[in-house]
Amino acid sequence: MDASKEKKGAGGRRGGDRKKAVSKSIRAGLQFPVGRVARFLKKGRYAQRYGAGAPIYLAAVLEYLAAEVLELAGNAARDNKKNRINPRHVLLAVRNDEELGKLLQGVTIASGGVLPNINPVLLPKKSAATDKSSESRSPSSAKSA
Repeated sequence: MDASKEKKGAGGRRGGDRKKAVSKSIRAGLQFPVGRVARFLKKGRYAQRYGAGAPIYLAAVLEYLAAEVLELAGNAARDNKKNRINPRHVLLAVRNDEELGKLLQGVTIASGGVLPNINPVLLPKKSAATDKSSESRSPSSAKSA
C-alpha cells in the first residue's frame, strides 16, 4: 500500500483534491459582489427570509445602474474635453437623463454643482433699434426696393 493512497480520514475532510472555489458573482456573470449583497441583506433585516436569487438580482440591478451612470458621465467628460470623470460629470449625466433624474431626485452629489440654467425673464430684452431694423426688412419694403 502506498502512503498517498491511504484511506482518507475524518470522512474525507482532510487532504485530497479540492475543487477551486467559484464565487457567486462569477456564476452569475456579474462584476458586483453577490456574496456581499447577500450579507448586507441579512444584516439589514429587511425581511425575515429572502430567496436565493434575491442578492443576485439586486447585484445585477446595481451593476446595470452603475454602468448606465458611468457611460453617461463618460460622455459628459468627453464633451468637456476631459479624460477623467469627476463629480460634475456625474451630476450632469444624472440630471440630464429623465429616468435617472427621477430616480435620484432627492440626491445631492457632493462637488457636483447645478445644471446651467438662466430663467428667460432675466435675459436682456431685444432693443427697439433691432426691432426697427427687422421691420425695414419686411416683405412690403422688399417689394418697393
